[in-house]
Amino acid sequence: MKTIGVLANCRKPGAPAMLRRLANRAAALGMQLVACDETARAMPGVKRVTAKAFAKHIDVLLAMGGDGTMLKAVRLLGGSDKPVLGVNLGSLGFLTSVTEERLEKALEVLRKGNYTVSKRTMIECRVSRGARRVGSYRALNDVVIGWGMSSRVITLELAVDREPVASYVCDGLIVSTPTGSTGHSLSASGPILHPASPSFVVSLICPHTLSNRPLVISDRSAVRVRVVRAQKKILLSVDGQEERWVGQGDRIEVRRSPRTARFIHLPGYSYFSVLRQKLHWRGSNV
Repeated sequence: MKTIGVLANCRKPGAPAMLRRLANRAAALGMQLVACDETARAMPGVKRVTAKAFAKHIDVLLAMGGDGTMLKAVRLLGGSDKPVLGVNLGSLGFLTSVTEERLEKALEVLRKGNYTVSKRTMIECRVSRGARRVGSYRALNDVVIGWGMSSRVITLELAVDREPVASYVCDGLIVSTPTGSTGHSLSASGPILHPASPSFVVSLICPHTLSNRPLVISDRSAVRVRVVRAQKKILLSVDGQEERWVGQGDRIEVRRSPRTARFIHLPGYSYFSVLRQKLHWRGSNV
């Protein structure tokens, strides 16, 4: 891989220095760097392209930041199957697999091609109002229905493959992929799903019941949520990257996308090692 697309969170304190390191090492290895928008403005000498044409000009996308940057990177690819390698410029981050210290090593691995690639399930979300579809979205992590213009609770009706599940009085609901299970769903007491699991998890946000538990279902199922009662506008958030307002009577359908995201990992990468590190798992002292 000789043509490297670069997307950086330029607001990170260490980003300018990292971009200089990247440019120097890429030049030494004979690799071309391509960027757009804010990242291109922060990298003198880089090949600049438009965001729309970005995926066509690269072999791989290097995302430098945190999980938010990884989500933005997948969105920037617009459904392309170009692989993404994440370099973590922060502390937390389940999606980035390379530390700042290993940036130069990562470029060498890309140059030689001795890496592994994991495919990540994505979901598609359709919003309907009456007989009209008013929105279509794609997500890597999750679709979140909740929050809004007041603190009043809402009532959501859940169905899986058109079979009614339950009606919930709550603050909101999350439909997450295995990749997104370590995101917002985890903070709502959802389970951690291995990235290769053929599953979705449905988690409620502050349900008004003590019997609620997160629901793990097949990713071949269609999840349908209807806003039964809401005395306010409700925010629908897709990967935290796109948002729209929904209201009473609106229907949200979530199903597996035919598209996937592809993540590159360096030799020695372990998903469970990431979990141990990020969640500070220590085990028992026996």
